[in-house]
Amino acid sequence: MEVVVITGMSGAGRSTAAHVLEDSQWYVVDNLPPAMLLPLIKEVEGEHQKVAVVIDVRSRAFFEEFAQALSALRQMQVNVRILFLDSADEILVRRYEATRRPHPLQSGDRIFDGVTRERKLLGDLRATAEIVLDSSALNVHQLGNKIIEVFSQISDRGIHLSLLSFGYKYGIPYDADFILDCRFIPNPHWVPELQPLSGKDGAVAKMVLDNPATKEFINNFLQLFKGTQDGFLQEGKRYLTIAIGCTGGRHRSVAVGEFLANEFKNQKIDTTLNHRDLDK
Repeated sequence: MEVVVITGMSGAGRSTAAHVLEDSQWYVVDNLPPAMLLPLIKEVEGEHQKVAVVIDVRSRAFFEEFAQALSALRQMQVNVRILFLDSADEILVRRYEATRRPHPLQSGDRIFDGVTRERKLLGDLRATAEIVLDSSALNVHQLGNKIIEVFSQISDRGIHLSLLSFGYKYGIPYDADFILDCRFIPNPHWVPELQPLSGKDGAVAKMVLDNPATKEFINNFLQLFKGTQDGFLQEGKRYLTIAIGCTGGRHRSVAVGEFLANEFKNQKIDTTLNHRDLDK
């Protein structure tokens, strides 16, 4: 049996995740109290192979009940993972303002206070989640596609990599497991003939990748990843996001991302690559 616990920040897309999995033939239960997780799984065991539950954990008592239920399920050899939906605080505030609804933990006039309080309460849970998805830059349709992509990839026992190039000027991805900072590499932006191009173009890639410091940087990261891969698998974290950043997300990070994607694919590691800020 495969069990996914959907949780995360209010407004980050928990309901969207539940609807997408339900449309993908998962048995979905919404707003389940943590104390009911274990009884539910025992009841549906044998009837459903894929179960997703949306759990809202906002108090210390609820978190303790949830931790106990997870421990019991894992002792039963149930394949259970936590999907944590996250988003930047300012995006969450904007979403609540757009709906004109108060945040569930908002005690005063400011939505931001409720978001801050919830993030503090959920910090430990986010740290233990096998899958963290950042919906800051995604609309409902894009988030749905991302969830489908993730759960179509982690159906086997291998590790799966999502590579994402980005520009620091547009913000750091919240869901990154590794962040590679490429801003030390000489910037093609300042070379007139390369400025209108991107890291997907051969001339830019050559400037970036032929740099000795870049080669050493990439080799060091590949060795680091190789040393952590088995540990991630043993901890049940089979979906990893590697974010590669430069100033604008157009030249250096794109070139390094393209190179790493090819390298991992050559190693027979399932890999997807997206360039978040390439066209900005």
